[in-house]
Amino acid sequence: MEFALVLPILLLLIFGIVELGVGLYDKAVITNASREGARVGIVLKSPKASSQDITNAVLNYTSNYLLTFANQAPPSVNVTQSSPSTFGTPLTVTVSYRYTGLGLGQLLSALAGPITLSATTVMNNE
Repeated sequence: MEFALVLPILLLLIFGIVELGVGLYDKAVITNASREGARVGIVLKSPKASSQDITNAVLNYTSNYLLTFANQAPPSVNVTQSSPSTFGTPLTVTVSYRYTGLGLGQLLSALAGPITLSATTVMNNE
């Protein structure tokens, strides 16, 4: 009888830990993807990488490593650079991803609204 009372709480705790782990993993992936995109954009080469090249690098990284368990929209990428060919000017890459989760995340999204994970990386052009 005690097991029947404790089992739902135990399962909720276990699934909550798994859900949090997947969310933290996805946050790490989009952080690394923004770094990867910024690195592609600042490397000294001729011609310099365009905003589309940077976006493609981020989307390639996330398609390989992001945990998507359903047909979800890819992350959005925002690239801001003042002058692409000038030494020392900053390049900003922002990646935003709508996290839906496995089961509890979808329930939480329905109650509190969508969970958006975002990461921003700023690097100076070489």
